[in-house]
Amino acid sequence: MSTKAFKENKISQIKEKIDKAQVAIVTEYKGYTVEEITNLRRALQKEDGDYMVTKNTLAKIAIKGTPYEILADAMKGPIALAFGYGDQVAPAKALSKFIKDTKKGEILAAVMDGKLMTAKEAQALATLPSKSEIYAKMLGCINSPASGIVGGINGVMSALVRAVAAVRDQKQG
Repeated sequence: MSTKAFKENKISQIKEKIDKAQVAIVTEYKGYTVEEITNLRRALQKEDGDYMVTKNTLAKIAIKGTPYEILADAMKGPIALAFGYGDQVAPAKALSKFIKDTKKGEILAAVMDGKLMTAKEAQALATLPSKSEIYAKMLGCINSPASGIVGGINGVMSALVRAVAAVRDQKQG
């Protein structure tokens, strides 16, 4: 049985993670091995996130009074919490890929920007492009007109050079 100090420590760990999280996702981890949870945790840490297996009662106490309190109803059975500290989409992508690969567990709910997302909505979040993908697309859109202008100017200059060369050839011949 857990001691009171251990429980208080666990609650403070959850509160610390909740305070800096941009997104929180409740998952069922039933059937995962310790190695699988470690691999998932590492995958989330690469995406500036974290994964924490916890008891429902401790998690509910920790989220009380926060924007993530609306997750309490989804906390049934063996759950774990995934947190995203930077990109809000990356943790959902990592979780979704992990669940697909292991064919175990599921996403139960998520909270992003103070709004509760159902399991279906949270899984749909994983299909959205990440911040880096969006930035790359934006840069491509910004760069495209500039590339077109450069190509157009280059074409006009090439045509002018060819015309001048043709006139020169005509006068020499």
